[in-house]
Amino acid sequence: MIIPVFGRLYSSLHDGAETLLRVVAGGFLTIHGSQKITNPFGAAEMVEGLGFYPGAFWSLLLSYTEFFGGILIAIGLLTRPAAFAGMIVLLVTVWFHWITVGQGFSGAEKSLLWAAILLFFVIRGGNRQSVDARLGKAF
Repeated sequence: MIIPVFGRLYSSLHDGAETLLRVVAGGFLTIHGSQKITNPFGAAEMVEGLGFYPGAFWSLLLSYTEFFGGILIAIGLLTRPAAFAGMIVLLVTVWFHWITVGQGFSGAEKSLLWAAILLFFVIRGGNRQSVDARLGKAF
């Protein structure tokens, strides 16, 4: 570290920054899922258009994964499995925007960004400021 005081500052902020990112990522996923959870079968036709049958099942799974998975990520409970499920959903949206709709990178970039953030939590888990850590469990 060129300026040692910054090293101490960065170290002291590490857990808080990681927790903030986890809460924001989980919160955004929950908000996105809340739009679907009020009508969980509303995306059935769109999901079938992607080749996922039966659409009602996959639409319900999508709604629940985003809404409840987002809550789990935000509080840090079952962080890795919830982040993995959310990442899979986002990678399907990348495929949808890039390949199916043909928007390329410009249509898929937000989903790619959020998938990368969730991959971080798949690898790292919930950190010391999570319910997982309080329970003494790593999933």
